[in-house]
Amino acid sequence: MSIDFSKYQTLINSFRGQVGKSNFDAKFAASTKKFNKTESFLLKMELKRLASPCTRSIDLRGLVDGNCKVYEYQGQSHFLDEVAIKTFEDNIELYGAYTFGVYEAAKNTENNFRVIYQNEKAGKIASSPEKVAKVQEKLQYPAKLYQFAHYHDRIEERMNFAISLDITRENKQQISAMSSNISVNGCKFRITQEFQLEVGEIINIKFTGMEQEFQFGSTDILTFQVKNCYQDGDIQMLGCQRVEAPEKDAFKRFLHAYIQGNKRRYKINLSNTIKTLQSRSFEQYILPKINELPIFIQQESTKFVPRYALTTNNNQAIFQYWQDEQGRSTLHSLLNEERIKRLQKQQKVLKPLLVYSFIHQHQGKSFFYTIDDQQLPKTDTFLNDFLAFAAKKSSFTVTKLTCLDVDQNNAYAPFSLSNTLSIKKQYINLPPSEEVKACLAPLAHIIVVKDIAHPSTVAQYQKLSSAKIDTKKLKLFGHKRLKSPLPIDELGITYKNQRQELRFMYKTDVVVECEKVKWQGQSEDFSVSGLKIQLDKAAMLSMGDIVFLTFPKLQKITSAFDLRQLPYEIVRINKKKTIINLRVHVKAHQHIGRAFFKLLINKNRDKLTTDEYNMLTPGLAGALRTLYAKSMRTPALMVQTSGSRYKIEALACNNINNELLQHMKQLSDRQRFYNLYPLVTKLQTNNALEQSLKQLLTNEEPVTQLAYIAIDPSQDKVNKAVNVALDSELDSVEMRQFFIRKALKRGQFYCLQLKLSRTNEPDMEYLNAELSYVSSYAIHRGKQIEQDIWSVVGVIQVFDVTKEILLTHGLAPKK
Repeated sequence: MSIDFSKYQTLINSFRGQVGKSNFDAKFAASTKKFNKTESFLLKMELKRLASPCTRSIDLRGLVDGNCKVYEYQGQSHFLDEVAIKTFEDNIELYGAYTFGVYEAAKNTENNFRVIYQNEKAGKIASSPEKVAKVQEKLQYPAKLYQFAHYHDRIEERMNFAISLDITRENKQQISAMSSNISVNGCKFRITQEFQLEVGEIINIKFTGMEQEFQFGSTDILTFQVKNCYQDGDIQMLGCQRVEAPEKDAFKRFLHAYIQGNKRRYKINLSNTIKTLQSRSFEQYILPKINELPIFIQQESTKFVPRYALTTNNNQAIFQYWQDEQGRSTLHSLLNEERIKRLQKQQKVLKPLLVYSFIHQHQGKSFFYTIDDQQLPKTDTFLNDFLAFAAKKSSFTVTKLTCLDVDQNNAYAPFSLSNTLSIKKQYINLPPSEEVKACLAPLAHIIVVKDIAHPSTVAQYQKLSSAKIDTKKLKLFGHKRLKSPLPIDELGITYKNQRQELRFMYKTDVVVECEKVKWQGQSEDFSVSGLKIQLDKAAMLSMGDIVFLTFPKLQKITSAFDLRQLPYEIVRINKKKTIINLRVHVKAHQHIGRAFFKLLINKNRDKLTTDEYNMLTPGLAGALRTLYAKSMRTPALMVQTSGSRYKIEALACNNINNELLQHMKQLSDRQRFYNLYPLVTKLQTNNALEQSLKQLLTNEEPVTQLAYIAIDPSQDKVNKAVNVALDSELDSVEMRQFFIRKALKRGQFYCLQLKLSRTNEPDMEYLNAELSYVSSYAIHRGKQIEQDIWSVVGVIQVFDVTKEILLTHGLAPKK
């Protein structure tokens, strides 16, 4: 027979530590005289169980809302947070030993996630105003900042080594210092603030701390130059490099041998490698999930033309939007020479360019119309007419353009291994070849293309006055169709090659059938297990649909295979529903299509051409990816698992001068941290983050939230300085305008588009070089970093759409 002891918890608590006492039976009988015999018996057995000795170890890491640390009790280690430690000690005092009562009390503290969930489910939170206040009062969401591709490799290994130094300046001033780390040609040391050394200053150093063990002559005073300096409280940390050292210097040979012989004892300084590894791992998660489309612009004489595009699953819709009915690129309509010049002017004042566009279909052909916010004089009102007309089109969209400069020196991010990587493994991260450098040489800019259209703003444009538009003037904003397509190469952002088979380019007629509806098309490329098809007309198909393919022309050349009604599954379909990627759909038998294409490839390998991706210059995609990573301005938040919950404690962004980032830095109560309160408070308090991640798959479109943020710099308290509202909460134009006006009156207003994606697995081969290096000197640190790498489950990109929202609501500042 089982019994629910929760209703007897008060009685159980009153008998903690009383079971072994002589008067226990009498007290228990008096307290339970109203209970029936069965209840009384079971309750007594429960008290004796709680008083019995326990040998179990308690590990609360990831199970409580707190930071756990090692807690020792009678030679046994537990992992407890502060709340559990206090509960543990209080119950030890009551029971007099480590019993099951102590164990269960520590496992059921109020901040245990399981207990919190049970209380919420039972509705107990509502009856506890203190707990509600505590949840609402969480105002600090601290995060560290990581920058991409800013990876500094060291020429030599540095060994952590503290010894006394005597420093002599050029003015003969003597300074006593203590080293922090040393290398063959350099060292870092600390001095008090009273001595102000400057970068570039020449100093003489004598390693007096080594004289006790080693014999040095009076001439062993070495010349160094100060290379860097930073303040750490009242202490200056200075890095310096040896100058005027002969090639076969005896002291250099001594230091090299000394470091090699003692680096496992004193440990190599791994700070730059650890920082690089953390940033590089986040880069691997973020770049394959970017929602913006980077376009590399090539300079031809005085002209600028689009040349390369970096694509992902998330930005494919943008790339495909700017294609005509035949799948040829029309990016010249978006990035024509005049617009690029206007964008360059906007770049100088650190502002984006907004482009409004729609596609007109006529006789089966696509015609693109665009206008940007800087294209017309301020007195011309045609922009409003254009918006009112275009917004009613299903193809209407708003595109944000930003321009970045290209520096070829940023095309390579070396490992931070101090020249210790073996020759066999250098293939993993090779520097750009001469062929790749030749491709990069004519590149002048990266134009970042972002679709920022949102249903609420589009609805607002549709409400604009719909007076008849001047068609003659409208034609001026239409773009001519090119006779020959632009040579724009599409390169996928990937670290781990997801392709399991080679693809070959081959065009042949295909009939696609689904639920008795047929579409005609042509194959673009194929592999043994899949193919890509360009349809003549848009098809009402979706990802995951099973379709049946028939190959009429291929059937004529074979009688050994029946190439009719072959089942395939759609794994990708473009926004226009005209290009589908398929893989074989196998149930219980061999797929005839797979057998046929395998034989076709084996017999015609010399005649078949591999797809365009494989024909591109090897290493070019990686170089362009690194170029963009180092220039990337879009902030991203890393979502990581923490027990059964999610945490956001890492912020990735190269633009440290971002205005919003500076506000978040000021809102933080910790140095060198950023308070993410303006970005995540709404996601955390209403469980939007947790609910979205549970439903989101890696290949699905990101979940989008539009956040309105008001920051009042005159307020000291975070909850008074920051006000956040989601677009769903401001469900009318009047409410949004009121929020914006109030924000502008009191301080700063931002409107941010937050896009949450679930991440893929990282390429550990690419990360293992640096991870193994760290683990060889600090195995515990290496394990922690590896755990952090695998804990990433999602990424949130943060796009600033403030300019467009202000224009939409007629609140843009007057110029």
